[in-house]
Amino acid sequence: MNELDDEIHERIKRFCADGDAAAERGEFAAAIEQYEKAWDLLPEPKTRWEAATWILAAIGDTHYLSGEFEQGRDTLLTAMRCPNAVGNPFLHLRLGQCQFELGFEIIAGDELTRAYMGGGGAIFRDEDPKYYAYIKTILREPPDGWDCTVA
Repeated sequence: MNELDDEIHERIKRFCADGDAAAERGEFAAAIEQYEKAWDLLPEPKTRWEAATWILAAIGDTHYLSGEFEQGRDTLLTAMRCPNAVGNPFLHLRLGQCQFELGFEIIAGDELTRAYMGGGGAIFRDEDPKYYAYIKTILREPPDGWDCTVA
């Protein structure tokens, strides 16, 4: 895999750090604006770069947190075409949550199951308990039981 030019990589990291700071303040539109500036710096085809995975993850996460589930889903589906995305528990979690909120429960169940299989119950610890409750309705209980530290 090719590596990004150091200068471009540093600029991308700065935009993403600014986006992260804005998201932490609850300024979601400003966060997305910063992440999109980082995205715009990627050479074509954008989805071939590892940085694309984490930029799109940040955009998708921010859309989810702001209640923009359709935009979050679409962004995260694009992220799944980037390096090291498939199998990433966080990406599957957020994609599953967006699908769930949009009413696509079967697809949501698949994604949430992937999140659980990759990250265990801990991946649901700081999330709305409804997602963990939902996967408990579609999966068999693990041999050592469900993670009791998750609601």
